[in-house]
Amino acid sequence: MVGERKAPRCSREGDLFVLDLGDGENRLNAEWVEAVEAALDEAVAAPAPRALVTVASGKFWSNGLDLEWMAANAAEVEGFVARLNALFASFLASGVPTVAAVQGHCFAAGAMFALAHDQIVMREDRGFFCLPEIDIRIPFTPGMTALIRARLAPAVAHEAMTTGRRYGGGEAATAAIVAAAVPEERVREEADERARARAGSDPATLAAIKERLYAEALATLRGPQV
Repeated sequence: MVGERKAPRCSREGDLFVLDLGDGENRLNAEWVEAVEAALDEAVAAPAPRALVTVASGKFWSNGLDLEWMAANAAEVEGFVARLNALFASFLASGVPTVAAVQGHCFAAGAMFALAHDQIVMREDRGFFCLPEIDIRIPFTPGMTALIRARLAPAVAHEAMTTGRRYGGGEAATAAIVAAAVPEERVREEADERARARAGSDPATLAAIKERLYAEALATLRGPQV
């Protein structure tokens, strides 16, 4: 229910900013975007060494767009989608190293948010990475398409986007969707280790590299979503 939704929260643990999406379905709405924007801005403003790890707990890492919120706020949807795509661009091009610690299901726009991170660490035995838009009849925006194409091998992007395949952790690692698939108790530890290893990266250099590496996808994410 709407009243039970919780916005993501950010805290700092040494060199790591920890963005906690929550313990529910962690669906994306306007409040969610605002909270995540603020978390990234806080990390960007801090001097190196620093990195950001995005975590959740329970069955889901994120179950995608908050369709209930969108139905109740139809007049805001166009602006929200543009802002969400801009947020994906901010993560993709950030001078802050980012790692998604995926302990549960990672679906739809939630999966795209994970792909906007530098690395994904996923639980190996339970939970799926899935882009189910073909089955729920919601076409990808141009920006979302560009993000997925930029982060996945062409054949993997085609399969994931056109079939809605559910990838378990091991399958996702084999397809290079995620950087590592590990036991549940190791997900956060592995993500933290990877983030700390890059926390000292020069922010300006990292941002410049990513802006040029993902120039086409970033231009599309930042442009009109029609």
